[in-house]
Amino acid sequence: MNTAIILILGIPLVEIYLFIKIGSQIGALNTILLILFTAVLGIWYARYEGFNTLRSGMSQLVRNELPLYEIISGAAIAFAALLLILPGFATDVIGILLVFPLTRKIILSKYSKKNSSKRNLNEKNYIDGEYEDIEDKDGK
Repeated sequence: MNTAIILILGIPLVEIYLFIKIGSQIGALNTILLILFTAVLGIWYARYEGFNTLRSGMSQLVRNELPLYEIISGAAIAFAALLLILPGFATDVIGILLVFPLTRKIILSKYSKKNSSKRNLNEKNYIDGEYEDIEDKDGK
């Protein structure tokens, strides 16, 4: 809960600070145009990468393989597109890092290693057993 409150309050504060700093250097109109340019360019590239991920996932499905990385990568691209739509420089940087395949792979591998150490993958989550059908004496 504390992390959510920090993010809800912290992200707008960081964005406002960056707007002021960058706006004072390049001007207000240029700052607004830069925000719009990064949003349009980022969304276009996120769409392109999304289609590449979809194409890769479909080819894995044709080969009867589970496209697990493509599913996670697609979700990361959708989140990156959301970050790129939001006005701001900090969210644009994070969104751009998630859109590019190399940095997305690095970020996702760090996150998956962090979470995979929390659970034991050799642990069985099912009960193994056998069964047989038994008919009643009445033949039912």
